[in-house]
Amino acid sequence: MRTDVRQVADGTYLVHGSDTNWVILQDGDALTLVDTGYPGDRQRLLASLDAVGGGPEAVVAVLITHAHNDHIGSAEYLRTAHGTPVLLHPAEVPHARRDFLQQVSVGEVLRNAWRPGVLPWTARVLRSGGTQQHPVTAPQAFPAEGPLDLPGRPVPVHTPGHTDGHCVYHLPGAGVLVSGDALASGHTTSRVRGPQLLPDMFHHERTRAVSSLETIEALDGDILLPGHGPVHRGPVRDAARLARERARAS
Repeated sequence: MRTDVRQVADGTYLVHGSDTNWVILQDGDALTLVDTGYPGDRQRLLASLDAVGGGPEAVVAVLITHAHNDHIGSAEYLRTAHGTPVLLHPAEVPHARRDFLQQVSVGEVLRNAWRPGVLPWTARVLRSGGTQQHPVTAPQAFPAEGPLDLPGRPVPVHTPGHTDGHCVYHLPGAGVLVSGDALASGHTTSRVRGPQLLPDMFHHERTRAVSSLETIEALDGDILLPGHGPVHRGPVRDAARLARERARAS
């Protein structure tokens, strides 16, 4: 099983899992992990940490953009096996515990099964454990506003809509934005290429998701690391603007 780890900036790596990306931020021997992929991505995840010269014991914290199954698949494993804190926006903490679930339902997927790519994507989701629930039993809210005292010095920015507590992570010094599912560059269920919102069925509140693109437009950077799709290079503000225009035209 090949692990696709790509260095996109100093100490910054984008990793492509089975259908979802995660990001590794490195500072010396210490790592910050942003998202963890599907449950079935665990060996890929561990291999990616090894590939950058670390391992699960080097991860200082796991940051979660949002608590969908394809982003928190190994978060609880890292917390219980290695004592790694799992940090999220306060509004996303109960979602990570599975006090409630804001995720596309099986019924919604079936209603969209006629769309190109949906059935092959569904098959991969099932193989990756995407319908399993792996709640984080003790998630933690960010300790303070502003840059986090972690490798990469990521700055959480609240971008609700995909879920109530969705956050992107801004790395101003590196010109990088880790955008989770607030701004994608591709998805197997979408015919659009380049900056875009994910298809409507994936968003808890699409109107808020579109509005959050305006928040992203205000962030400086020229490297976009999305939860789905390849790295996108170019002004982040332009990528967010294009995605917003496409969303409003659809």
